[in-house]
Amino acid sequence: MSDDPFPQPPAQPVPGRTTARTAAVIPAAGRGVRLGPGAPKALRTLGGTPMLIHAVRAMADSRAVSLVVVVAPPEDAAEVRTLLDAHALPDRTEFVVVPGGETRQESVKLGLDVLPPGFDIVLVHDAARPLVPVDTVDAVVEAVRDGAPAVVPALPLADTVKQVEPAAVPGEPEPVVATPDRSLLRAVQTPQGFDRDTLVRAHETVTDNVTDDASMIEQLGLAVVTVPGHEEAFKVTRPLDLVLAEAVLARRRLNDGF
Repeated sequence: MSDDPFPQPPAQPVPGRTTARTAAVIPAAGRGVRLGPGAPKALRTLGGTPMLIHAVRAMADSRAVSLVVVVAPPEDAAEVRTLLDAHALPDRTEFVVVPGGETRQESVKLGLDVLPPGFDIVLVHDAARPLVPVDTVDAVVEAVRDGAPAVVPALPLADTVKQVEPAAVPGEPEPVVATPDRSLLRAVQTPQGFDRDTLVRAHETVTDNVTDDASMIEQLGLAVVTVPGHEEAFKVTRPLDLVLAEAVLARRRLNDGF
């Protein structure tokens, strides 16, 4: 990490297009209680390396991304800075750590607040999605560059989905009220990509019914589009997810020889 966290290297122009610089914000301040007791979720190891480092590398592997802001648990911010310094990360990308807030929305806003001028595209990526392929990251960036104010990677649903009436007592049977057409439904992943000014405006004005950053853009009445997601960009939430992530990483290392 350099002394100047926000260098301004010349952008690499693409013929016929103005190149927008891209920053990634990784909210990593959650505790991850569903993974069981232990370190914050982002600091749990995957293949001997903290999940957060895998997620940071996933963003930095995209040549479009020149700045990654990690929003860390306040009490672990110094440890996260040390982790970033200790792991080999691309020299062309700068890394900044800021303390997070009490909610994910707060943490993303704190990450946005430290972005310097000159970054027109912002990716917001879950630290708990450590294995997203670079092609997915690049597809999101490209769709924002092409004019979409908000872009999400998404997958078709494999399972039939039921809408239910919630039970009055947790654990009681829940009556089914509808079966949505799953061909019209998508499971959304990250990184989600945004026009920076639009995302900042959303965080300044939208406070209710926030499920992800894209839902905030929807509440502004603006378009959100999808690009194809990837099955390896799943979220590590429960112990079984960690087992699956270890298997995916082991297969990658076998195939790629690293």
